[in-house]
Amino acid sequence: MTKVIDWLYEKECTFFRLINGRLHRNSMDHFFHLWTHLGGATATISTSILLLLFLPMHLKSWGIVCLLSLLISHIPVAISKKMYPRKRPYLSLPDTNIGDNPLKDHSFPSGHTTAIFSIVTPLILLNPFIGIFLLVAALLVAISRMYLGLHYPSDVLAGMILGISSSFFSLFLVNSFILPYFL
Repeated sequence: MTKVIDWLYEKECTFFRLINGRLHRNSMDHFFHLWTHLGGATATISTSILLLLFLPMHLKSWGIVCLLSLLISHIPVAISKKMYPRKRPYLSLPDTNIGDNPLKDHSFPSGHTTAIFSIVTPLILLNPFIGIFLLVAALLVAISRMYLGLHYPSDVLAGMILGISSSFFSLFLVNSFILPYFL
């Protein structure tokens, strides 16, 4: 089992170094430094609240799903960061490219990736036409977390899974327990 884990970690580090090292360009630093904030608390909470406030009445439930998904998704993130105190890649891997103000808390899972996927997933389900743009935006946030040296690929993958799962769970909750009281 240890050999399998070591092999997986080696592959993960190779992929991380591809994103953080070989694909790293000074010309892209500013883009990823800005883009990563789309998955931050300010952007995701603001977006969810704005959706709830400004979506037309017949779509308000989707705003509720986004906000609920964002809230629910961060419970397992907080628990996982305490249970699995994984060092961030820039602390463990030499020659990692890092930006200004690197985070000091634990790496697993990626909270930014979780947050962005928790709010774009319901919107993708609501309107698949804009879904491709939202998916690209969310994937760029996920890539930015590795590009900036803050997360391993498995941190990002776990964040994607948590964000998407919380969206479906929130959609279930809203359709089963909230909407029936308003219809």
